[in-house]
Amino acid sequence: MQSRSFAGVGILVLIILVIAGVIGGTYNSLVSLGQAVDAQWAQVQNVYQRRADLVPNLVATVKGAANFEKSTYVAVAQARSRVGQVAPQTVQNAPNDPQAFSQYEQAQNQLGAALSRLLVVVERYPDLKATSNFATLQAQLEGTENRITVERMRYNEAARAFNTRRDSVPAVLFVSMFGQKFNEKNYFKAQSGAETAPAVDFSK
Repeated sequence: MQSRSFAGVGILVLIILVIAGVIGGTYNSLVSLGQAVDAQWAQVQNVYQRRADLVPNLVATVKGAANFEKSTYVAVAQARSRVGQVAPQTVQNAPNDPQAFSQYEQAQNQLGAALSRLLVVVERYPDLKATSNFATLQAQLEGTENRITVERMRYNEAARAFNTRRDSVPAVLFVSMFGQKFNEKNYFKAQSGAETAPAVDFSK
């Protein structure tokens, strides 16, 4: 009788250990995937910051062109200012907070749209396009816009890997135990321009 009691306890302990192992493995897996999302989010911020850093020189260059439309470069400067007004905490929390993510993405998309309009206007100024300073800015901006597209795509891939693991068995059975630590990650949406970099072709 006593041996049966010990066997029952042993089985119970084994079940507890198995469950604990599954929960521990799930937790570690989500932590690892979450860190990959955070690392890629930092890359997205880096390339967006690079674009923002190019704006003052770009605006200064076009302001120097005779009769260049003031409203166009003012719109770019204002859009850049709105990007800078997004609180650091909002940017940091964006992958886990749909509202913060939308605010950040909207500000960046507005800057991208303003830059696109400016570059269309520049086509009317062949002398400006021919300057070495503008040519350098052209190359830097084109490379940055392409990089933004790539980093956003990579971020979406990392977020998708996290969300797939989070919503799969066994993680979906335990994820609520960890509170908001493993909230679903947000995605950049294609309709917001995530898959298409603004046209920066100055060759015409």
